[in-house]
Formats: sequence, structure tokens, C-alpha cells
Amino acid sequence: MENNMIDDIVEKIYSEERISTDDAMRLFAHPNVTELGLLADVVRRRKWPKDQVTYNIGRNINYTNVCWVRCDFCAFYRPPGSDEGYTLPREQIYEKIDELIAVGGDVPKGSEILMQGGLNPKLRVDYYEDLFSSIRNRYPQIHQHCLSATEIIYIAHISRMSLEKCIRRLRDAGLDSIPGAGAEILSDEVRDIIGFRKDRVHEWLAVHRIAHELDLHTSATMMYGHVETIEQRIEHLEHIRNLQDETGGFTAFIAWNFQPDYTALADDQGRWNGIKATGFDYLRTIAIARLFLDNIKSFQASWVTQGAKVAQVSLKYGVNDFGSTMMEENVVSAAGTSHTDTMTLQEMQRLIRDAGYEPVRRNTRYEILN
Repeated sequence: MENNMIDDIVEKIYSEERISTDDAMRLFAHPNVTELGLLADVVRRRKWPKDQVTYNIGRNINYTNVCWVRCDFCAFYRPPGSDEGYTLPREQIYEKIDELIAVGGDVPKGSEILMQGGLNPKLRVDYYEDLFSSIRNRYPQIHQHCLSATEIIYIAHISRMSLEKCIRRLRDAGLDSIPGAGAEILSDEVRDIIGFRKDRVHEWLAVHRIAHELDLHTSATMMYGHVETIEQRIEHLEHIRNLQDETGGFTAFIAWNFQPDYTALADDQGRWNGIKATGFDYLRTIAIARLFLDNIKSFQASWVTQGAKVAQVSLKYGVNDFGSTMMEENVVSAAGTSHTDTMTLQEMQRLIRDAGYEPVRRNTRYEILN
């Protein structure tokens, strides 16, 4: 059978049979991206049969940009001691939450703050316990979707405690769920190139496994389009599918491509080929991920990196969720790409309607509100 013939894979998909890693390789080689979208839409409609697209009212809060890891794909961080480093005062964080509440963040646990930063050596577990508990006490209606596996691993390390104890203490203080950030590509070969000081694949997976065991839901992400091979993208998806089989704790999958501007990786032509991933690559990747990750219900569009038009198209490529209002974004925009300035709640709802769907508000657990 020729590499671009996928009839047997199509039969598997319509029969609701799991596809293999070899099947995924053949789908990446398949020249007709539209066909992949049609297949992904079949799977999406099994899980979300109504003509609805969900969205969330939330905001990003980058509480610190101080980070000692110096990942080569990141333009956001500042090393310890930098004049441009910051840790937000508590009152400034409260002001940002007040702004969220003013635009509709008053439904109990119906709105989220996505609070992430860097690996700041001055911040130990008691800092986060105090922060999360103060937010919970002051804003009990807000869902705290915070930190990344990388941050949690570092917090546990400098606080001299096990991952399980660290996550349990953060949960008890007010942490409601954990984003999937820090995954990049779950291949140690890739991580050795783009961020050799970061956690290993088994460590990232361990954080999410422990969180799931402690009844904390998490999301899964993938940042592609830098130094990885297609085989390594599929390896990444296989790690996520296997852990979801084991725990069932992932609520959603989100993918986006590497944003190169102002990063050390972009300046190193020996490692990165200088070619930014296209919208077609995004649609192909998200569609194949939807077909492969048959055990994850929700897929979120990445309008921050792809823009509104590609995000709209992705709704026909397996995506059922338009993401969060965000209100501000600092990490991706530091690398020169962001569309947050124009994405109001009203604009998000309009884009969903124009794509032929009804916009429906959800919470962080992807439960429909109202």
C-alpha cells in the first residue's frame, strides 16, 4: 500500500478502533489535509455532538518572570538578579482578579486564573500556599488553574519535599487544577536540545500522575515545530494517551507551534532550521492528535499563536473549544506573536458564531455552565 493511502485507517476510525503510532506516521505523510480534518471532525462529534463550541472566561497572570533555567525557546524569562526581573505584589494580583470579575468572573468556579511564572529560587512552597489560600479566601468563586509541572518539580526540590507532599500542600492551600505547560515535546532527546536544565519526560508525567491521583485535573499540551521529528511528535502523543489510559485525569489537549522571535534557539541555525511552522502544519497536527488521543474529550484552539482565522478553521479539524478570554498574555508575546489585544469576549463569541457554532460558556473542567 502506498504511503498516501489511508483506507484501512479510515475504517479503523469509523469502527472506533484505536489507531497505532504507525498509523499516525502515515497520516502525517498523507497529502490531503482536508481529509484529515473530516476524519477528526467525525471523532470530535462523537464526544461533542451538538453544534456548540465552548469557551472560558479567565485571565492569565504571570506572577514572576524570574527563572534560572534559561530555556532556549523562551523569550519571557529574566535570570535571577536581572533589573528586568519581577515578582508581582499581592495587591497587583488582586487587581488583576478584580478585572476578571468585572467582565463576568463572578460565577462560582466558573472563571479561572491561569497563573504561571518561572523557576524563581526565592519562592518556596510556603509562598505559594500563602498566595493560593489568600486568593481562595478573598475570591472563593475563582478557579485557580496554576503552575506547571516544571514549576512544581522545582518548588518541591527547593522546599526539600516529595512531589506528592508538595502537590498535596498546594491543593490543600487552594490550587484547583494544573495546566499542561512545560511539556514542549515529551522526548528527552528534544529536551536535551531546547532546555537541557528542565525536567525529564518521566518527571513531567509523574507530576500529572500524582495530581490525578489527588483528584486534581490537568491539561496536556504540545509545543511543536522546532527541533523535533514527526516520530517525536507521535512519541509525545503516545505518552499522553498512555497516561490518560492509566488515570483519566486530562481534561483537554492544546497544541501550538514554536514562536521563534527573540529566542536563543532561533539564533542557533545549527539547531533550528529557521522555518516557522505554518497554519497547515497546525491543522494537520491538531487533526492527527484528535484521531490519536481518542481518550481525551476536549481540544482547545490556540488562537493566541495561530490567530482568529486559523482558530476558526480548526473547529473543523477536531477542536471543540475556543479557549479563554485570557485578558493578557506575556510569554508568547515576548516571542513576537500574540493576538490577545483584539480578542474580547464579544469577539470570541462572534468568531464562534461565524464559524457555524453556538458559543457556550464552560468552566475549567469543561462542564457547560447555565
